[in-house]
Amino acid sequence: MNENKSIKKNFLMNVLLTLSGIIFPIISFPYVSRILGPTGTGKVDFASSIMGYFSLFAQLGIPTYGIRACARVRDNKHLLSRTVSELMVINLIMTLLSYVVFVPMLFLVPRFTEIKELLIIYSSTLILNSIGIEYLYRGIEQYTYITVRSIVFKIISFVFLFAFIKTEDDYILYGAIALFAGSASNIMNLIHSRKYIRFSRLGKLQLKQHFKPIALFFAMSCATTIYLHLDRVMLGFINTDADVGYYGAAVKVKNIMLSLVTSLGAVLLPRASYYVEHGEIKEFIKITKKALSFVLVSSVPLASFFILYAYESIMVVSGVDYLPAVTAMQVIIPTLIFIGITNILGIQILIPLGKEKYVLYSEIAGAIVDLVLNFLLIPRYKATGAAIGTLVAEFVVLIVQLILFNKIKDKINIFETFKQIKYHTILIAVAAGAVASLWIKRFTLPIDTGFVLVNNLIPLAIAGILFFGSYATVMLLFKDEIVLMILQTLASPFKRIGNK
Repeated sequence: MNENKSIKKNFLMNVLLTLSGIIFPIISFPYVSRILGPTGTGKVDFASSIMGYFSLFAQLGIPTYGIRACARVRDNKHLLSRTVSELMVINLIMTLLSYVVFVPMLFLVPRFTEIKELLIIYSSTLILNSIGIEYLYRGIEQYTYITVRSIVFKIISFVFLFAFIKTEDDYILYGAIALFAGSASNIMNLIHSRKYIRFSRLGKLQLKQHFKPIALFFAMSCATTIYLHLDRVMLGFINTDADVGYYGAAVKVKNIMLSLVTSLGAVLLPRASYYVEHGEIKEFIKITKKALSFVLVSSVPLASFFILYAYESIMVVSGVDYLPAVTAMQVIIPTLIFIGITNILGIQILIPLGKEKYVLYSEIAGAIVDLVLNFLLIPRYKATGAAIGTLVAEFVVLIVQLILFNKIKDKINIFETFKQIKYHTILIAVAAGAVASLWIKRFTLPIDTGFVLVNNLIPLAIAGILFFGSYATVMLLFKDEIVLMILQTLASPFKRIGNK
């Protein structure tokens, strides 16, 4: 299999993984949100966000650094085994230290004692993530395994969800099922890793060589985690669990779409690191250009659609009790564009080029802005204030990264790449989608009568078909390279079946 086919296969696997990440929440979250209500889902989101900070210290920057480190030695089984073993030892040490801090706080912080059971359940993610070595599979590009494993655990958790979540008091059980869906596969990762590495006869482990790069990636993770979890943590401390639930509903829709936007970029980091390590700069530039084009071609229409149909989306995903989330969703959804671009600029370009400090600077700037705006806006505007803080923070991250790219123009001139993107084509296609679909709004109902399919889901689905169908048609008329590539990649499995 040549490299081009390999990237297409990885992209296809990641698309399947992304689609599963879209389909399962679309089916499960409407059920859960209506059973638990804003307060129940808010408690779970708050506990998850709190544990995000402890996980930050337990993981350091290893999840991202490990992908690059494994990608660089993927052709040498001995070096790959040593690298994974060294990173796992560091991970386990930091996990132990995190528990040392977590346990006393569980009993000393009043807000923590209110949700003690949830926090104890979510604390198991610390050890499960440490042994999960997900970075190994992404570093050696085992996306078929990642996809199949993830879908299997999603199906199991999906069954558990509908079997056991029956009342609003089941939020603790819901937290346990959500944990199972996200982290239980880490045990399988450890067992399956014997196919690629060994943990014996490796000689003395050299942990010190990883400290400096891990420290830099840890600093990046700190900045990112601050504004990924700060909004929900501050909402939980300053306002109510219900406010966290409203904001969580808006973020849920955004995150589902974001996974689709970043699906291509996710498979490019190991390949980009490999190209840089072997001096194949032309290939490196080629795939980064494709990635940036993909982000804009996918994120702009998605953001536009869900701004127009925020009300219908919230009604479908969460129900009438979550209507305060509509404005928050409309505010936060443009971050799809900003995060999509910075994911490529930072994770897929700057990090493989060894410019992690530039990513760090941008994320520190974003974290500071988010912190300040949250303090100013959350007390008065609640979930919408948190959304404004996140939107501005992500925009600041993008601006800072673009400014810093001036320092590496000799290696890659990203501004030339931006100039080559056909923005007018995207905007014309989006306008066509809006015109083709907006008339559907007259058929959505302003109340939740219990018949979600009739009220909002069917009109939303029809609007989506009209909007994105019109968008794709216009893009194809303009012979957009990225849309053609996506359609060819998605159609390739069916072509192979037809040829058999």
